Amino acid sequence: MTTTGTPYSGVIPPVVTPLTADGELDRASLERVVGHLLDGGVSGLFALGSSGETAYLTPSQQDEVIKVITATAAGRVPVLVGAIETTTNRAIERARAAAALGADAVVATAPFYTRTHATEIDRHFRDIAAAVELPLLAYDVPVCVHSKLDPELLLPLAAVGVLAGVKDSSGDDGSFRRLALGARDLPGFAVLTGHELVVDAMMLSGAHGSVPGLGNVDPHGYVRLHEAAVRGDWATAKAEQDRLVALFDIVGAAAPGTASATAAGLGAFKTALMLRGIIATNVMSPPMRRLDAEETHVIAAYLDRAGLSRA
Repeated sequence: MTTTGTPYSGVIPPVVTPLTADGELDRASLERVVGHLLDGGVSGLFALGSSGETAYLTPSQQDEVIKVITATAAGRVPVLVGAIETTTNRAIERARAAAALGADAVVATAPFYTRTHATEIDRHFRDIAAAVELPLLAYDVPVCVHSKLDPELLLPLAAVGVLAGVKDSSGDDGSFRRLALGARDLPGFAVLTGHELVVDAMMLSGAHGSVPGLGNVDPHGYVRLHEAAVRGDWATAKAEQDRLVALFDIVGAAAPGTASATAAGLGAFKTALMLRGIIATNVMSPPMRRLDAEETHVIAAYLDRAGLSRA
């Protein structure tokens, strides 16, 4: 595994979007989240990803998120911004807005809602890259967009400079391994895993880094994991990964049958951040619900077992 030749390596958490009690952007809490992540040693920030509730936010809310994150980061690490929209022209519009607001790179999925062919996905990325003078990373998340970005699609786009990297949240570890192998001959192309439970294995397979949602809660842990992998200390990396896997069980705190997987997972991250004193509330975008007092108590116990401080 390598960590050189790309500006997108290390730990790049998908930043959560804290909300006020009435559902508006909580700017002060978002500033604290960014400070918490930077203090943890992360090497980049991914704004407006799935963990940032990007699909739930209005364009004006998305713009405010970008402003707060870029201003708070103040150039210390690259800020990648999601331009995650159903179709090409909509993604280009969001990518241009991100560029105007200080993004260092943009991240886009395949088109969705509409039925899509592989040739159209290829054209989608080419058109976005041509329209915006920022590096473009692909986001492979078939559970949400219902299209898998195979290495046979991504690597040719990387070879001609359309793509600067990929965040792979497909859960297809075989495909990821093939992608990492192909990327060895593409200097500058970043291969990032979003599979936060097996970062050590993905680093061994050739990943340049990770984009872990749980990294919002424990950035220090993921940075320790990454650094251990880089120096080839796989026993330490495994031990840190095992601890983080146990912490990830917070996503099961939501009462069964009461929340989607998105609401349960993201709600757990927000609740943990609230318990740690980093954000003010665990409010979620509608129609998702916030976790209640009993569920919050469960998450507190997991934080204690993981050795994480609470406010």
